[in-house]
Amino acid sequence: EVQLAESGGGLVQHGGSLRLSCAASGFTFNNYPMRWVRQPPGKGPEWIATVNSGGTVTMYSDSVKGRVTVSRNNAENTLYLQMNSLEVEDTAVCKCAGNIYTRTTGSTDYWGQGTQVTVSS
Repeated sequence: EVQLAESGGGLVQHGGSLRLSCAASGFTFNNYPMRWVRQPPGKGPEWIATVNSGGTVTMYSDSVKGRVTVSRNNAENTLYLQMNSLEVEDTAVCKCAGNIYTRTTGSTDYWGQGTQVTVSS
C-alpha cells in the first residue's frame, strides 16, 4: 500500500525556517519524481516544488523560489522541503505527492495527509 506521511510543520515567526519531511512506503521511491503542494486557508492547492527521481533536478514555483529547497534521500525513502525566510503568506497545509504506478490502481496521484505550517507576524 502506498503511504506518504509528512512531518515537521509547526508555528514559526516571520523570517523563520522549517524543514518538512515526507516518509514514503509501499512503492519503489527512487523510481518516481515527487512534489510538494500546499493549500492556504480558504484557497485551492498550489504546487510549490518538484524533484526528479534521482534528486538531481528541482523546480520551484515563483512564490517560493529562492526561499525553499526540495531534496530527497532515496536510501531512506524520504522527501524533504527546507523552507527559509518564511512569510505569513506561507501559512498552509503542506503535502507531498507523487504519481505512482501500482498494479491495482495504475498510475494514480497519491497524497499524504499534510502538515500544518503557520507563520506568525
